[in-house]
Amino acid sequence: MTQQPQSPQQPLNTCIQQMLSDASVSIQSLPQCEQIKLWLVEPEAMRRPFSQQEILSIQSYPAYWAFCWASGQVLARQILANPHWVKDKKVMDFGAGSGVVAIACVIAGAREVIACDIDPDALLACAANARLNQVDYRLHGDLFDFNEPLDLLIAADVLYDKANLPLLDIFRQKASKVLVADSRVKDFNFPPYQKIGRQESFTVPDLDELDEFRWVNLYRA
Repeated sequence: MTQQPQSPQQPLNTCIQQMLSDASVSIQSLPQCEQIKLWLVEPEAMRRPFSQQEILSIQSYPAYWAFCWASGQVLARQILANPHWVKDKKVMDFGAGSGVVAIACVIAGAREVIACDIDPDALLACAANARLNQVDYRLHGDLFDFNEPLDLLIAADVLYDKANLPLLDIFRQKASKVLVADSRVKDFNFPPYQKIGRQESFTVPDLDELDEFRWVNLYRA
């Protein structure tokens, strides 16, 4: 009996059903970054009341990789609008999640791109989304185990936990330049990082987050 080939989204569906048993992924366009499409969670799965057990399941496996967060969408759009930021450079997208920023870097002409995420399921998503967008980049699972020189390290929406703030110093040790997008830190005062812009955005699928989380700030060091 001939085995049927596995659909491209099946491994991601298997992963996301750890979060919600009836969840699945589909190809979705980014309203603010139309050049890129991603495998993301089907919106309808997130638009219903959840049982207590489902809430616990979401908390234990939040599947960050199955959403394109506001900061990622803004940063990808800005890279495509300013390709000189990454052109001919070796770039790491830290906390890559879906891989949206890594994809934008390849399209914008980066010499080499590394999508780095500690979550192996996120790396599966990065690989699937690279194929979907017909781009190629390396995958890496541990920033602290990466010892190659970098021209630029990019991080979008990784400062949601105060415990992650020391990463700002680590980034500068790993790369000659750093670009950060964040919508969570209210009083961002971490010299030599300087604010270079502010834009309104949203998560895809839209989670109807508080307005304060829809404003993304860009910082450069």
